[in-house]
Amino acid sequence: MTKLGTLYLVPNTLGDDARTEQLPWVLPNETLACSAKLQHWIVEDAKTARALLKAVDSLSPLTCTIQEMQMSEWRGAARNSKFRDAVKPVDLLKPLLVGHDMGLMSEAGVPGVADPGAEIVLAAHKIGARVKPLVGPSSILLGLMASGLNGQRFAFQGYLPHDAHERLNKLKQLENESRKLEQTQIWIETPYRNTAMLMACLTALNPQTKLCLGIDLSLSSEQITTQSIADWRKQYPNENACASLQNRPTVFLLLA
Repeated sequence: MTKLGTLYLVPNTLGDDARTEQLPWVLPNETLACSAKLQHWIVEDAKTARALLKAVDSLSPLTCTIQEMQMSEWRGAARNSKFRDAVKPVDLLKPLLVGHDMGLMSEAGVPGVADPGAEIVLAAHKIGARVKPLVGPSSILLGLMASGLNGQRFAFQGYLPHDAHERLNKLKQLENESRKLEQTQIWIETPYRNTAMLMACLTALNPQTKLCLGIDLSLSSEQITTQSIADWRKQYPNENACASLQNRPTVFLLLA
């Protein structure tokens, strides 16, 4: 009987300059060495994955096959039972079945956290393959570590609603839960919506609530600031004042 391969969960960098200038600092040597040896990959975005693999290739000759996860298919499968039956993440794991090790890579950060990789990991468990997480950057944990907010009790909310009215209501709900549970609330946003999200926070939240913005985490342009909503309102009185925040990966954290 063929021994199953191992599925390695390989972290990606959180931005381009970490990949080209700071790779050994952002990703441990053991993670880099393991990545350089893998020849079979499942990735969220092939272009981003190839950029990291090219950097890793400088450490060891690398030839590999890359399969993309189709995010729209996983989401469609979750909504449509007929489609769910037709889409099988295990099909991407065929190299494991014949004894080859594989790497799973997110577009940024760690696989399976705020990306569709969890479906692949669960499929690997179902076939009895070993799953090995490797060490690397998670913007969610880096933001929490550096925020000064409650790291003993926290919740990650993913993305908040895009609709302006629904977003305001959600922020008020998260603030109430944070106050009741003494819990840090964490969420992310598509970078081009940063200004809208910050303005919504300044509109919806109470002046004394603490808000942290973790911007460009692990990059040379990193900014991490925690202050009250009252102080954020002084710093960013209108949308025009937020121009420097736009299109930069940001983690939002609040504690009421």
